[in-house]
Amino acid sequence: MASDLPSFIGRGFSFPMRVDGNGSIALESGTADIEKAMRVILSTAPGERPMRPYFGCKIWNLLFEPINANTLGLMEDAVREAMSRWEPRIEIASVTVAPDPTGLGSVSIDIGYVIRSTNDRRNLVHPFYLIPGEGSDGGSST
Repeated sequence: MASDLPSFIGRGFSFPMRVDGNGSIALESGTADIEKAMRVILSTAPGERPMRPYFGCKIWNLLFEPINANTLGLMEDAVREAMSRWEPRIEIASVTVAPDPTGLGSVSIDIGYVIRSTNDRRNLVHPFYLIPGEGSDGGSST
């Protein structure tokens, strides 16, 4: 295997799954694989996967909660716990959850992390909508 990436980082299926230009299932490797895995963790509610009922991030328990300091703190804790449990290739340096300045029901989750095998410092910013649909249609109600 001719690669300058440590084997600990690995390769995995691209998410969402797709076919590459050669007709094979597309794979991700290196930091792209790690970031995709992190996004899958954040996008999965515990209990959503029948064969892995504890997999995911408990931020989904906070859906529809008011966007205040308490909720933001609980979200930071949930993200730290999920990343520590489900993504062993990284070490969490910081988690910051900030409300969307437009006030449209979303928050921005900024995760600072270090890839353990390479000591590469990176960050991932992930949007999360506490009020689904609120940010997409301007908040109109029925």
